[in-house]
Amino acid sequence: MLIGSVAFTAPAAVAQGSNVIAIDEVKILRDSKAGKDMATKLSNIETQMNGELTPERNTLQTQGKALDAKLAGKTREQINADAALVSELNGYQAKANAFAAKAQRASQEFALTERVALGTFNQALEPVLLQVIQEKNAQLVVSKSSVIYSADSIDATALVIQKLDVATPTLAVTRQKIPDQPANPQ
Repeated sequence: MLIGSVAFTAPAAVAQGSNVIAIDEVKILRDSKAGKDMATKLSNIETQMNGELTPERNTLQTQGKALDAKLAGKTREQINADAALVSELNGYQAKANAFAAKAQRASQEFALTERVALGTFNQALEPVLLQVIQEKNAQLVVSKSSVIYSADSIDATALVIQKLDVATPTLAVTRQKIPDQPANPQ
């Protein structure tokens, strides 16, 4: 029991005499002009990407319903005996597989776009955070998300947001593309 209380009080003892500030990274991302700008641009890119997939998705859904109607009430043997229907099913499956691959690629490209945008945001945040650390003469910066309690007096989130809004009100967020993979030579 004594060891546990010593371990619990040790970080507080180390921090005594140190100037500590806390920041809320989620709030900075959510409430800063740059964070809002980034979120808007990412949402627009996602909408654009979904819009590019929608016509093909709708066509596949229509074709799938038409095939379902043709298959209704038929046994596997009857379907296999109809060469034209089998060919149509195979063609539909090939289109569906190609669309699934295209949708997966779009998902990966959007994830890459998000990662690059967050990297850009963090690059803009870093000098502002260093400036706040200097102004507050802080020796330790803690994340509010990993702290059980912090006094409002050490919370520098609002100051970071204020300075970030001045330094970087907008961010360049561009859609990222994954390069095509060359076909495997055989």
